[in-house]
Amino acid sequence: MKHYAGLDVSVKETAICIVDETGKICREMKVPSHPEDLVRVLSDPAWTFERIGLEAGPLSQWLFSGLAEAGLPVICIETRHTKAFLEAQPNKSDPIDARGIAQMMRVNLFRPVHVKTLTSQKRRALLTARKLLQDKAIAIQNDIRGLLRNFGLKVGMVGAVKFEHRIRELTEGMPDLAEIVEPLLEARSKLRENFAALHRKLLAIVRDNEVCRRLTTIPGVGPVVALAYTATIDIPARFRNSKAVGPILGLTPVLHESGESRRIGRISCCGDRMMRTLLYEAAQTLLTRVTKWSWLRAWAMNVARRRGRQKAIVALARRLAVIMQRMWRDGTEFRWTRQDIMPKAA
Repeated sequence: MKHYAGLDVSVKETAICIVDETGKICREMKVPSHPEDLVRVLSDPAWTFERIGLEAGPLSQWLFSGLAEAGLPVICIETRHTKAFLEAQPNKSDPIDARGIAQMMRVNLFRPVHVKTLTSQKRRALLTARKLLQDKAIAIQNDIRGLLRNFGLKVGMVGAVKFEHRIRELTEGMPDLAEIVEPLLEARSKLRENFAALHRKLLAIVRDNEVCRRLTTIPGVGPVVALAYTATIDIPARFRNSKAVGPILGLTPVLHESGESRRIGRISCCGDRMMRTLLYEAAQTLLTRVTKWSWLRAWAMNVARRRGRQKAIVALARRLAVIMQRMWRDGTEFRWTRQDIMPKAA
């Protein structure tokens, strides 16, 4: 008889529910959230597992890798779809959620998600840490501006390099205030120093990676966007169609249709927020700052004239995602003119 398992993971413990092919609950338990403990329970020869469901979450990649290496048929399932399914139950607890996931596995009512490779996970960690240091440094800088404004000291327009000199210049005649601001300046300086170290590491990875170098040939796409894209997509072959990248990154409009009403809303904003933001910034750069003309910029300008600049940037971001996936899969560089794209006539 076939068996199915659902795992509801928390930081300390994981609730496990095992059902048979008729839906009857065979066993329920809680074990520590560690791959070895899960494998010890699920490798029991009494069970013949067809599918084991694991909801995507902070620990899912680690647990998924451990279960997959043990030869178990584990599947990582999409969080929003799982939440919608489990909300039909009147009560919520870890064992009840595990039962629901097990039943989803049994009736094959789930959406699998791609679990990234270890290399992509490390690159994503680098991008996240770099962004965190950058945001904290900017936050301290803005707080210093607000703190000095209370005393009538206006920093004004000043670059990041000359910011520290400007602050010391303003607080020169106020030793008490300078004593307060100095630790903030030291913290900002340390954050910027560590940010620069991580940024140099990012640039070194891009220089040594052929795919990233090829993606940077696209106007508006820099090293950060290229590395983030490769870390997010991970394996380009998992998309049968390049146009499927747009919905995965939340760059397609939401359709709401009921009866006679049919409304097309804004973009769904599903998927990776960091990648979506970077693509938007790259599209904005291409549309407003890149001076060299290309067929892609001309296409975006035509969209801006018809639909407005805001929609043109979103559409361009979506098209950038599609082009980058196709270039990665085909091993080609960006083609600046339509003549380079269309095959020449014999």
